[in-house]
Amino acid sequence: MPLIWLVISIIVICAAGYALGRKRALASAGGDARNLHSRPNYYGAYVALCAGVPAIATLGLWLFVQPMMIERSVASLIPNSAVPEGSSIALVMSDVRRTADGFEALFDQDRLSREAAMQMQSAGADLRDQFGEVGVALASEIDETVLSAGQRYWSLSARWHTIMGYAVLAVALLGFGASYARAHKDFRARNSVETGILALLLAAACLAILTTLGIVLSMLFETRNFFGLHSWSDFFFGGTWAPNFRGDSELSILPLLWGTLYISFIALLVAVPIGLFAAIYLSEYASPRTRAFAKPFLEILAGIPTIVYGLFALLVVGPFLFDIFGKGGFAGVEWMAGVRAVITAGVVMGIMLIPFVSSLSDDIINAVPQAMRDGSLGLGATKSETIRQVVLPAALPGIMGAVLLATSRAIGETMIVVLGAGAIAKFSGNPFEAMTTITTRIVSQLTGDGDFSSPETLVAFALGLTLFVLTLGLNVLALYIVRKYREQYE
Repeated sequence: MPLIWLVISIIVICAAGYALGRKRALASAGGDARNLHSRPNYYGAYVALCAGVPAIATLGLWLFVQPMMIERSVASLIPNSAVPEGSSIALVMSDVRRTADGFEALFDQDRLSREAAMQMQSAGADLRDQFGEVGVALASEIDETVLSAGQRYWSLSARWHTIMGYAVLAVALLGFGASYARAHKDFRARNSVETGILALLLAAACLAILTTLGIVLSMLFETRNFFGLHSWSDFFFGGTWAPNFRGDSELSILPLLWGTLYISFIALLVAVPIGLFAAIYLSEYASPRTRAFAKPFLEILAGIPTIVYGLFALLVVGPFLFDIFGKGGFAGVEWMAGVRAVITAGVVMGIMLIPFVSSLSDDIINAVPQAMRDGSLGLGATKSETIRQVVLPAALPGIMGAVLLATSRAIGETMIVVLGAGAIAKFSGNPFEAMTTITTRIVSQLTGDGDFSSPETLVAFALGLTLFVLTLGLNVLALYIVRKYREQYE
């Protein structure tokens, strides 16, 4: 059964459970809802929850575990001699999965039913004979071991997918039956539903925490493997980034970290003054009509995809700066050698960060009590003096937190840097030269069919973990500043 139909079946069972559970509870009370312990809707919701939640949980767990179990089973069938020299079992399994996808695509053309194919394979038949010219092409282009493993991978996936459908529907029907039998006028349906909703909310909170923990642990394990193959001293204290996939790479994070911080610094030079001044104007000077018009338009910048900003940097800002600072440009000196430079990415990234700074700063400035403004004005201060000497000092901790959060956003940016700053890892203080960042190198190292047992690929996880620690530290520092120095007003 296709996954979409399985989900629709669960929804239908839940809807039927809601209607029938409500009807059964009313019938047990003689049709008078006043004789029920809870409102009729609670009985229907209880049956729907008991039918849907266990089924969805079973489906999610099955979809998570099944690929790992199948891959482990198929990988055990591949002999070491089938792994090419210089490759790994992970790359072979990648070919196996693609081959299995090819079998799936062929069966989707209704050349042979899955049930018939599985029966033929159980009898020892070679499925390639059923595909005519397509099967001949498939057999000629793929290694025999990979082809057999792909055939096995597909057959296991199809078999366990069918079992999954029956198992999930059985769980849904069992939950439906058990809860439907309890839908009686004396059953405390409201208490059970509220307890179930509370459990779902708790599970959602735990899922978010566990997801973060899983991401961190996955990076930790791969980073440990990287430092088992490459010197940690070279990674943290070396001065060169030069991966070459020949075993003599120099993989230092310092040139990448310098590029990341340099571009982020230029972005903040653009975003912080403009964003802060915009926030001051919108909160202190703009009329309600102007504010209602200007603030949504300013925040539109936050919804623009970063790839669009990257194209803007490459096609508009870069050429514009090159015309000014390029050959024969500003003061007759060639400042820029190309459109990709630190200043190109920094300026565009700063434009992207303006709504982050302005919106947070605007909310913080508006949170300053009006009584403080009135008191300052009552003592004879002008409006500008009140803003400069009363409002901004009171809002400064929150503004600093907003700036640090914008810094974390800048450090994690990728597409603007890829298209606007280039891909050269080096130490330089010239903002008109091309550089790169940590996020850009992560993308580069994981692009293509790289060997995940090589330090040149595993270094991406070490870079990611370092970036995670850096941004986490900035976020914690922002929260610390806001909480420690925030003044509490009555």
